Parts: sequence; structure tokens; C-alpha cells
Amino acid sequence: MTPAHANGFHMVFPGQVSSILVYVGLDLVGDGLIKLPFVRSLRDAYPQARITWLAGKGKSTFNGVLKNVVDGLIDEVIERTDIGVSWSEVLRNPLPGRSFDLIIDTQKGALASFALRRIRHRAIITPFANFAFSSRRPPSGYKFPKNLQRQLLDLLEIASGKKHPTPTGLIVPIARGLRDLAAELLPTGPTYIGLAPGAGGAQKCWPLEKFIELAKLQQAAGRVPVFILGPAEAGWDFKIRAEVPFAQFPLQDNEIGVRNGFAPELTIALANRMAVCVANDSGTGHMCAISGTAMVSLFGRTTPDKFMPMASRIAIVKAQDYGGREMALIPVDAVALAVDGILAP
Repeated sequence: MTPAHANGFHMVFPGQVSSILVYVGLDLVGDGLIKLPFVRSLRDAYPQARITWLAGKGKSTFNGVLKNVVDGLIDEVIERTDIGVSWSEVLRNPLPGRSFDLIIDTQKGALASFALRRIRHRAIITPFANFAFSSRRPPSGYKFPKNLQRQLLDLLEIASGKKHPTPTGLIVPIARGLRDLAAELLPTGPTYIGLAPGAGGAQKCWPLEKFIELAKLQQAAGRVPVFILGPAEAGWDFKIRAEVPFAQFPLQDNEIGVRNGFAPELTIALANRMAVCVANDSGTGHMCAISGTAMVSLFGRTTPDKFMPMASRIAIVKAQDYGGREMALIPVDAVALAVDGILAP
């Protein structure tokens, strides 16, 4: 790392930091789960600091379904501030009256970087322009990683001057009641294969018909297909039930999902009961991964280099290996072989 007074800025070291602002564009559920190791490591590095999470271009799941997960880790969430949207931002202070010892800019865009510099601060870490405007820079020859999780941890290393290794797994606290409910819904015995056909956009979804075909293959192999459907997939179970009558729907049966607010912790607890989960690049996929269950993760227009889930064991199946970026190009046989490969002794 460079010296503490590099580039003329006074670097704020961990013991001196009492307030931190972290800027992100926005956080969907999958984004939030990827960022959780950074949030935990940030709190570990600065245990006494007040941490403010700023979503400049939209909403943050840390103020929504993942609010309980970051309780005690993030002190304040600010959303929809239109930071990083227009050049007019650089002419004003987006947070007048506020000041921070340390600002960590997680984006590489010029607009947000310059706007954040208008906020009163003692030090700022920003990767824009290869850290040219950052209070502290990485060593010569450093290359910003493609993986989002590693990007964030690198920024923390640059800020704190301490190493923060990439986690091999992530434990999210699950209430005993939700663990017991998951065990009741999926009792020990059968080999459960989790299938999560939803995603944040249709372009990220492997066709539902192919998930159904995969479910039939799992059923024929003596396994129990378990579909994990969120509120955005309402009604999908009717079509699936008609074609895979022995499939299970733990969040739809008896409206368990609705009654529990489709809590991510319940989905994680259910996924932990599976032998393997198959999922698109989605929030549900990341929930399955951090449950500790082995994963088959499907990618098309997004890249696993940046968004790969934190699974203990994972097989990646990419549309690009089958001629393009469209999810429909991924053959059912390829996914079935990936499942079998994980289950093989």
C-alpha cells in the first residue's frame, strides 16, 4: 500500500474512524447477498463507527427484505438520492450538513465519484480513474478484480490497510423457528433437488419448460424436485403441478411464503435441506448458495466472473458454451449432468 499521506491526503486509520459513508448504485436482493461479506468485514474493521449505506440510483434491499440481516452492521440506509445520474450533481453537496471520516465509493463512474467529493469528509476511497482521485491508492500494477465481492473487499483493504480474505461461505443467522419450519416442510429422508426458476428479469431466466423437464428427470431418478418460487413467480406452481405432480412447493403450500413474508431466511433454511439447488443468476440463487448447499448456477447475459454465488460447491453452466448469450440455449441434459456430477460419490 502507499504511504499514509499519499497524494496529499491525510489517511484515516481504523482507530480514528467514527463515521463511514458507503456509496452504491442500488441493491437488489442478489446484490445485497453478494455484498454481505463486505458489510460484515467493514463492521469488523471499524467496530465503533457509525456506518451509513447510501443507494444513489435506486432502493436498497438493506432497507427492505434484508434489513434484519444487517441489523447491527449498518446504522443508516439512505435511498434514491440521484447521485451518479447527472453532471449537475457536481455543483452541489448531495448531503448538506453531513460529514464523514471516510467515504467508500463502490462504483467506478465519474459522476458519483465527483459528487461524493462534495460531501464533507476526511478521506475517500474511489476506484474511478484507476484510483487517481482516491485518498489512498493500491500498489503499482494492481488490477481491479472482476468479481464484485472481491472488488468490495479490495476497497476495504485499501481503506483499512488490512487484509480481508474472500470468504468460503457465509452464515446468515436463521431463527430457530424458521429452521424448524423448514425441517417440517422438507423432512429428512428424500434427496431434495431445489429448483429456482425465477430471476430479476426474463432475460436471466432459463425457460420454465426446461426447469419442468429437469424436474421430471430428477423425479425419474428417485429424487424429489422442490420448486422455490417467490412472490414474483405467483401462479407458476399451477403449470408446474400439472406436469410434475410429485414436485413440492414449500412456500406456496398453505401459503407458507405469504404468511412468513417470503423471508430470505426461510428460503435459506429450506435450501439447506436440499442436496443440490439449480438456479438462475438471481437473488434466490444467492440465498441457496449461502445456505451451504451445493449449486448448479445458470448464466446467460450476466457473467459468473462478477456474480458467481458463494456456494460451498458449485457447477457453472453458461449459455455462451452453447452458442450465445440466451438462456434458452442451455440444454436440459447439460444441467442434469451437472446435478449428477455434484451428487456422484
